[in-house]
Amino acid sequence: MVIVYDFPSRYVDDSSTDPYHLAYGIAYDDVDVGLNGSLDRGCSLRRSRFGIRVGDIDMADEHGHGAQQPQAKDNLIPGVKQVIAVSSGKGGVGKSTVAANLACALAVAGAKVGLLDADLYGPNIPMMMGSTTGPEQKDGKILPVESYGVKLISMAFLVPEEAPLVWRGPMVHQYLQAFFRDVLWGDLDYLLIDLPPGTGDVQLSLSQMVPLAGAITVTTPQEVALYDVRKGMGMFQKVNVPLLGIIENMSYFVCGHCGERTEIFSHGGGERAAAKLGVPFLGRVPIDPAIRDGGDTGHPIVVADPASPQAGAFRDIAKKIVEAVGGTGKAGPSIDSLLKKVKQPFSSN
Repeated sequence: MVIVYDFPSRYVDDSSTDPYHLAYGIAYDDVDVGLNGSLDRGCSLRRSRFGIRVGDIDMADEHGHGAQQPQAKDNLIPGVKQVIAVSSGKGGVGKSTVAANLACALAVAGAKVGLLDADLYGPNIPMMMGSTTGPEQKDGKILPVESYGVKLISMAFLVPEEAPLVWRGPMVHQYLQAFFRDVLWGDLDYLLIDLPPGTGDVQLSLSQMVPLAGAITVTTPQEVALYDVRKGMGMFQKVNVPLLGIIENMSYFVCGHCGERTEIFSHGGGERAAAKLGVPFLGRVPIDPAIRDGGDTGHPIVVADPASPQAGAFRDIAKKIVEAVGGTGKAGPSIDSLLKKVKQPFSSN
């Protein structure tokens, strides 16, 4: 089963009398359904309490008539001072765990913080932040969920846990835009974006939609992870997004019985990569059962055990990030920069 969602898409077709119409054509057993169309042949349609219409179908696709049109570069999130992307070159390095704890660390320090789960295909932030109830609606907009003083939005609030999303670029762009435009973020000092691993549609769309204060990359120390870090950070360099630095997660393990330190995934790889790329090394986070347990139970270590060394590591990194972005609000250009440079290989300058 594939789930097709649509946020209130007033920016797709203002002439529609239905504010929750389908934004793209859908192919289902050779039946083409366009804007405001109906689905049949076993396809059910319902409306959720969030004002989001849901279709359960066997295959979804976007057609040419539903392609994204050029849009004015209006400010989708006027109340947000700094937007920070949290990225990783590959999956499995603990990026979402780091994003959740950094958001909590910033909130504990007194900042107004939001956390947008942009990993549409594998959203885990609600689980890690202990959020069990979905967002509410107000005046046609979505109120983000709040947990530990952090405002949250995620596709996990809207998609059944077992249902995969099969979306191509235009659909990804559409829903990521809705997470900015149709969510009442309010005034925030920092909005952290938990990106999916690698370089793809979400990263490209993010560069187009909002000015980024900078990007953070999370990695583990071993070479196989660092290989992809270099490619991921090369992408941000190509679109002139400031590189705030590298975080080395799962850096080492300290035995709880004897205190012996073991570098399970090698040692110093993140620091070497930072030096090679000429970006700051933001710090190391150990691999520890308490951090893992915090993610599984919805109690990030920063708030669950603030006096622990693990929580201290996240707070130190958060402080460096605040110092890196400062109060300038400067950000790299959006998609225009990419379009000028997309034909240039990463190896050239």
